[in-house]
Amino acid sequence: MDFDKQKLIESIKSLANKKILVVGDLALDEMIYGDAERISREAPVLILQHTHTKLILGGASNAAHNVATLNNAKVGVIGVVGEDYHSDLLIETFHEANINTDGIIKDKSRKTIVKTRISGSITTSITQQIVRVDRQSKGDICAETEQKIISKMEQLIPQYDGIILSDYHIGTLTKNIINNAISIANKHNKTIVVDAQRDLGSYKNITSMTPNLPDTEKSVGFEIKDIEDLKHAGDKLLAETSAKSILITCGADGMFVTKPNKEYTKIPVFNKSEVFDVTGAGDTVTAVYSLALAAGIDPVYSAIIGNVAASIVVRQFGCATTTINELLSAVEKL
Repeated sequence: MDFDKQKLIESIKSLANKKILVVGDLALDEMIYGDAERISREAPVLILQHTHTKLILGGASNAAHNVATLNNAKVGVIGVVGEDYHSDLLIETFHEANINTDGIIKDKSRKTIVKTRISGSITTSITQQIVRVDRQSKGDICAETEQKIISKMEQLIPQYDGIILSDYHIGTLTKNIINNAISIANKHNKTIVVDAQRDLGSYKNITSMTPNLPDTEKSVGFEIKDIEDLKHAGDKLLAETSAKSILITCGADGMFVTKPNKEYTKIPVFNKSEVFDVTGAGDTVTAVYSLALAAGIDPVYSAIIGNVAASIVVRQFGCATTTINELLSAVEKL
């Protein structure tokens, strides 16, 4: 595809001027590392000698973190944590990233969402993940917590330029919360972008959404094999959501943007390199794309910036972020 590199550079420079609020399933990624020592005498299992633990913002928290490194932390979050050990760790990790936590509700009936990844290494090999342990509550949040979330949205949404609904379907974004978030955002003329894995057609009157290819296929009800299928899928999601644009991420095949009146753009993968870890790359795309839309940038150029950002974070292990300078450097090499 053809694009104006100078326009792209100026667009990236404008990202730091807007404020973003992320509403969704806030999570903590707990990365535990150790050196492989020996096999246990108690059972045929590996014993790791713990070396260090790293706490990373994951889930909807990762989307917020990706925005924070681009707009000088003009970011807030709304979501639910438990009254447990990990809730304090998650809030502390948000504060270390200078992310506003005024919208966090504590609910003692729920677990703080934590994904613990245990990785080991030996001197002759790279670090390798061995197991992942997930902590989370099943089912939607209760009515009392739901109302607290809605009150927080009424209070905070007017203070931000763009809203991201980051739905990992772990119970935070109930139908009532989704409808209220969209209604409040539209009332105050805010950009609102959805990142969800299913029921995509249920998000009505939004600015845009960023589904990946498998989730798009599940939502539209047919397999996407070629460009014509992508057009059909994009048009169907536009019709169902009344969005202003749809961004479908296609992995190694790049991205596809659909706008009204059958306006389509296929975007290839930029800065191809060895992919080390795709964890959280979708959050990066959503975060950067949403920030760009809030800055008034065209959906296609917003998607290109998100594409470049993803090409940077997949070279790092775990949920990762990028910066304005890194984006500008990557664009210079295009």
